[in-house]
Parts: sequence; C-alpha cells; structure tokens
Amino acid sequence: MSEFRQNLATKEWVIIAPGRDNRPHDYKTVEGDRPAPPEHRDDCPFCTGNEEKTANELLRLERDGAWLMRVVENKFSALSPDASVEREQHGLFLKSGSYGHAEVIIESPRHNDTLVSMDIGQVHDLLRLYRQRMAEISMLPNIAIVMLFRNWGPHAGTSLEHPHSQIIASPIIPPHIRDPFQKAALHYDSYGSCVYCDMLREEIRQQERLVFENEHYVVFCPFASRTPYELRIYPKVHNASYFWSPKEESSDLAEALQLTLQGMRKLLGHQSYNLLVRTSPVGDEDVRYLHWYMVIVPRLSTPAGFEMGSGIYINPAAPEQCARELRNTLIEHG
Repeated sequence: MSEFRQNLATKEWVIIAPGRDNRPHDYKTVEGDRPAPPEHRDDCPFCTGNEEKTANELLRLERDGAWLMRVVENKFSALSPDASVEREQHGLFLKSGSYGHAEVIIESPRHNDTLVSMDIGQVHDLLRLYRQRMAEISMLPNIAIVMLFRNWGPHAGTSLEHPHSQIIASPIIPPHIRDPFQKAALHYDSYGSCVYCDMLREEIRQQERLVFENEHYVVFCPFASRTPYELRIYPKVHNASYFWSPKEESSDLAEALQLTLQGMRKLLGHQSYNLLVRTSPVGDEDVRYLHWYMVIVPRLSTPAGFEMGSGIYINPAAPEQCARELRNTLIEHG
C-alpha cells in the first residue's frame, strides 16, 4: 500500500509506493555490462605521467617520492576567485559576479581505483584530506558555504572515470540548502533539540532502516527516502560541521563509508551514485541545531513530470526493504 511520508528535518513529503516485484535484481547491472577500466590511460589527465594536463596543483600527498592523492584547481569551473561578490540590481532582477572556489581531489594514481576497492587506510586518508581542504577553503574571504560531492559512474554526471571528488565554495547559500537550516532552527526553538539528533535517535530506536553501525557512525535508509537505496551516514555525537569532526573518528567513518559502498556494489552491481557531504554554513560550525551527514544516492531512477511539478518524489522501494537487503548483504559477505 502506498503512503505519504514526511522528512522530519526538511518537512518535505515523499510517496513510498513499493511494488511487489521490486527486488535488487530489478536494479542490478550485470558485471560485464561495463568493461573494467585499465589501471592507467595515456589520455586521462588524472593518471600518473599526465600531471601537466591538470590545472594548478594545490596540494599532494606523497609516499616514497610518488603521489598518492592530488588536489588541483578545477580547470572548467564556472566560479572564479577573481570575480566580484557585489550584488547588483538589473531592473527588478539581481545579479552578482561568479565569485567562488572550485577544486578537484584526485583520489588515486590508479585509473581503476574505487572507494570499494581502495585499501581502508587510503579511504581514511581521503576523508582526512576532505576535512582539511574544506576547513582551509572555509577561511577564504566571502565564502558562505563549502560543498563536497563525488559523482561515480556515467549516470551520476561524471565526465572522467578516474576516481575523483570535487569541492565547490560559494558566497551564496542556495535556497534548497538554506531552507532546511531554517527549519532546523525552528525545531530547536520549539523543542530545544537538534532535529537531526532526534531523527537519528528515532532511527536507532526503530531499527527497521539501519544498515550498519559502529562506535561513532550510523548508516541508514531514511524514513522518507526519495529514491531506492538512498542512504545517510550520521555521526552519533552532535556536530554541525564535518571539518570540525574529531580526527580520532576518521577510521570509523572510513569503515562505515567503505562497507556501505561494498554492500551496495554486492547488491546492486556497478550502479552510478552521487555522494554528498551536508555540513553547516561557514560561521555556523558550532550551532546546536545543525548536524553534518553524508548522503549516498544510487542513480536508479529519474525524476519525471509528477516529481518536477509537485516536488514530491515517488519511491518505488520501501526504505525498510532496502535497508534489510543491504544489511543482509553485509552479513552474508562478512
């Protein structure tokens, strides 16, 4: 039976409309559908030996004289650190220069590496690099929000298959990000608690949608999931800012992230996905009403006319079923 469900934090509604025939094999891709990429490609600007093909290098991690990860400016960014931040009236309309910062984190010298196949220590180092770069970028003048995302696979919007992530920083906080912040503040004013902490406690209490848990992190399919197998990774302890998260928790986050993606790969095959880090605006790192988290969205469906017109997503797979399948997959594969 279909039903409306509301996201406690954003107040957005979704329709959960599970079909009886929806099973993991309905979404799973055949391993052979996508040729395995080589370890090195001469024409890939992110592969070793092609370093001159990238934009200005900002940082690199090395071992024994060879680079492990590189951070470079985004060569094709629409934002520029030299643009103006001044807002200007254009009749009734408002415009501004395209000020901002954009960079690419090249996660491995190997073209065919993934977060699933990497050594866990490499995932740990990558997460610490995320935190370092986001913290440093937040100190640039006029930056209001720092956004990190990772597109993997052809249906997730990636243009290069070499493993990489991107960071975009802007002086403008978009309404779809600002609105949940405002609702979270209203929740705190009404109840004196962080809505994300409340939601996390309720997910742990109900247990139905939990996928994985360790000392510091919980992975779950949210109650009002917009798409099949949508996932959240939450820190158990309240923290508004990802780049203020304790360093000693990084190994637990690396474990939670990699095991989640490994389970998703076993269950769904080589599906494209988007990974996002939702964190507080610059200057709000210590507020009591926000809570940073990671979002993983497998690209299994495309919004159609109803979703675009109403803003209400129809999810054909109940999050309880998705969580159970992912949880069982992790158990089966140790």
